[in-house]
Parts: sequence; C-alpha cells; structure tokens
Amino acid sequence: MPVVLGRLLDLVEEAPPDRAATAHWTVADTMAHLCGVAAMGLSLVRETPPDLPVPGLLDLRRRTTVDTISVMNAEVLRHFTERRLPVLADRLRADVEEVLRVVGETGPEHEVSWLGGARLPVTGLLAHLLNELNIHSWDIAGALGRRWVIDPADAALFVDLFLVDLTRRSYGRLLDRDAPARPGRISVNFRHRFGPEVTLALVDGRVSVEPSDPRPDVRLSFDPATFTLMLFGRVHRMRAVLARKLSVGGRRPWLLPVFLRTMRMPS
Repeated sequence: MPVVLGRLLDLVEEAPPDRAATAHWTVADTMAHLCGVAAMGLSLVRETPPDLPVPGLLDLRRRTTVDTISVMNAEVLRHFTERRLPVLADRLRADVEEVLRVVGETGPEHEVSWLGGARLPVTGLLAHLLNELNIHSWDIAGALGRRWVIDPADAALFVDLFLVDLTRRSYGRLLDRDAPARPGRISVNFRHRFGPEVTLALVDGRVSVEPSDPRPDVRLSFDPATFTLMLFGRVHRMRAVLARKLSVGGRRPWLLPVFLRTMRMPS
C-alpha cells in the first residue's frame, strides 16, 4: 500500500487538476474519490462515522448495491468539494497511514460491515483500498500520457482477500438486482499463479464459495492485473483474451456472461 500510494502521489504532483481522467471525473475528482474511499475505510476499522460532509452517508452505505455505488460516489463528490491536489494528496496519505496503523492493532481477522451490509475481514478492506489506488492511478496515468503498471500480485490480493472472502462470509445485499434470478447452478473455477484455485457457484441467484469442482461449467485462468482492469471496465474481455491474459474453458464456457451478470463490479 505505501509503495503504490507513493507512486500515485508522485504521479499527481505536477498534474493539471482539471485534466479529464475518466468520462466523468477530472484528476482532482479522482483524487477526491480516493480520499472518500480511504475515509470510509478508516471509519469502518475505527467503528466511527466517516469524516465526510455527506448527509445520511451511513444509511446510504447500508443501502448501496453494486448498481448504485455510482449514486453514493456522486453524493460524496457533491458534498466533499475539496479539489486542490496538494490538500487531497496530504489527506489521502494521512488516512491511508492511519488505516494501516489501526488495522495493525485490530489484527487481520477483525470483521467490518461494508457496503450493502456485506461482511469482510480488514485484510479484504485493505485489498479493496489497494485495488482502488491502482485502478484510479491507471486512469490518471492514462490521462497524463503515462504508463501505470499494476503488480499482478497486488491485484491477486483483491481477488483472493476481497472477492472470495466477501463471498465466503456474506455479501449482504451488495449484488441485489431487479432482474429475476436465473434458476439452476453455474460453477466457475478461478485460477491464477499467486494463490489457490477457488470455485464460485451461482445457485438460483446466490453466489457461494464451494470446494474445488473437478468439472466446473467454466474455467478461468487469468493474469490478476488484467482481470481486475477487465472487471472494472478498463480492459475489454476480448482484448484480454487476445493478449493471452485471460483463458476461458470448461464444460459450458458460454455461461460465463450469465454468471458475471450477478457476480459483477461497478464500471
């Protein structure tokens, strides 16, 4: 975390704050968003309200699903109006350092209630924050004509400690959607070189972690850095496949899009 944060702060030190980083956010907006993520993470490990001037934020956090995270992000950016890059950089550094300090006191298995009532250990919270730093640094670097390299071992932490552990414990209503659930079962085996294989199964609309399935419907082998960029809409699936960063197989690989309509990330 300190290494990635240091790289990001070096990246934005001379960046124009009004440069577009995404379709909707400038570099300054993106840094403000990261400050919001860090502030909410800190509030969770401290078990205190977030230090953000957003009315009703705790209730909004409880009600948020993957499909409404954009609403919460917009509310945070609307009320948290600081856009001076040096000020944002100082706040982000301080909050990340404090998150790491407090987590060092709570221990890795301390559990927090995340968005939508999801439950995850603080290791998963850290993996999520690290992934946010990497994804949005990738956005900013692209806007500045620079290259941002995500360490695949960092990205693997997001898959193993956030996605899998959150599913194993409870994702609450985070994946709720209006569409009717598909009946039946779809099993997907996830494999990368930094950790053990894991099988996630979608059964009648609910996802769970299962023992390794010797004959899964879908087998996914992937480079974790490319995979996380793909999950968050930064890299197209076909590009990942053509670059040999993602391999899809199994008995019924055509069911992967059906699975991903439930097990999805905001993009």
